[in-house]
Amino acid sequence: MTVEELGRALSLETVVAGDGGREVTGGYCWVMGRAPAGCVWMTVMGNVNAIAVAVLADVACILLTEASPLDEAAGEKARAQDVAVLRSPRPAYELVLDIGRLLEKEGTP
Repeated sequence: MTVEELGRALSLETVVAGDGGREVTGGYCWVMGRAPAGCVWMTVMGNVNAIAVAVLADVACILLTEASPLDEAAGEKARAQDVAVLRSPRPAYELVLDIGRLLEKEGTP
């Protein structure tokens, strides 16, 4: 499943399109040093540091939970680094469950 497909399946707002064709391999909430490449990073952090961490961790996209804002500088950095940023009003727990179900249906571990 790609970032774009995930966004459609969960009715997520696209804040920064980035690489929407990137394959999603899982989800993660605590990213520093632990997130596997290709995961969806669910966070409330919408600043430039989040973009830097997303690039270092090689996540498929950032998913801002609880309608968290993305500040202007972070948006510019995300566009420059081709980092997709999605947003949902829902909490991370609910989103993790839904992403897990979607990936399981697809056969992604």
